[in-house]
Amino acid sequence: MERRSGFEEEAEIAAVFGEDLALLPTSADAAPDEKSCAADVSGATLAPVKRKRRSRVMEYFTGLDVSVDETAICVVGDDGKVAFETAVETDPAAIAEALRPYADRMRRVGHEAGSLSPWLHTELLAEGVPAVCLETRHVRAALSAQRNKTDANDALGIAHIMRTGWFRQAHIKTDGCYRIRLLLVQRRNLKRKFLDLENAIRHSLKVFGIRLGKVGRGAMEKSVREAVAGAGLMDCMLRARAALWAEYLTLHKLVVQLAMRDELCRRFMAIPGVGPVTALSFSSAIDDPQRFRRSRNVAAYFGLTAKRWQSGTSIDVQGRISKAGDPDVRRALYEAASAMLKSPRRIVPDYLL
Repeated sequence: MERRSGFEEEAEIAAVFGEDLALLPTSADAAPDEKSCAADVSGATLAPVKRKRRSRVMEYFTGLDVSVDETAICVVGDDGKVAFETAVETDPAAIAEALRPYADRMRRVGHEAGSLSPWLHTELLAEGVPAVCLETRHVRAALSAQRNKTDANDALGIAHIMRTGWFRQAHIKTDGCYRIRLLLVQRRNLKRKFLDLENAIRHSLKVFGIRLGKVGRGAMEKSVREAVAGAGLMDCMLRARAALWAEYLTLHKLVVQLAMRDELCRRFMAIPGVGPVTALSFSSAIDDPQRFRRSRNVAAYFGLTAKRWQSGTSIDVQGRISKAGDPDVRRALYEAASAMLKSPRRIVPDYLL
């Protein structure tokens, strides 16, 4: 067999490639158009392929600026253009009716967290509205760039927040948690009014040179009556004080009963310094533990972690705690920690184990 050189093999390969390239259409040949017919191997013509353009579906985002009597509504498309603006009564049915023309393509409906949020959010979801409750700190930071603050502008800003997705969703607790929260708040309010009235009685007696000194809560009424015998004004104040104290004790007993019925609260009260108020405050504020990815996030949720201010390489300040979140829970945890540090370790009763 005759051996060929490398140059001869390359020349033969180039000739073969040249024959293949000759079969391709040249620039002089017209390229087939989409509208023209193409021929297959058998010579039959094929119908032209028509490409249909898919129509783009517009999605809408809504912002609600909720007040006590009226709610401003602003609907924007995903292109950022305003599609609809109005103001209706602060009622879930009225809001859902105003958004009904855009219901099929409504992506999100945002409203800021407030006193009406638990009721409004639940009712909007029942009406089929994709409602989202927003944290106030994020909304306030985003809307602070506006030059003019009006209800319509706030609704527009919330709509753009929903469109961009730059928000943090606030957790809507269950109805039972809000009832416990209401009980704790009313108990605290009665106690504050009781202490205000008691201090007013003490200070009013100082005008006449009467100083009660360190008198217990049970013996105060007797001491005042002995100091100002026959004073009708003080009788009214003392009767009001006694009525407030009786109603406060009623709510306090209810708090203790609720805490003792809950197994989680009983386990929590086994910790030294933790009582029924702290246990109920903490459990009602957490509501669903699954919404926290890590246990360390709970401290940040209640504002018990340090703030940090860092910029570049020259500024890095570690500040005090942020104090963000529920102040009542933070106060209760602080009092429990102080009691644990200052008082001796107590013996846990058997019924708490």
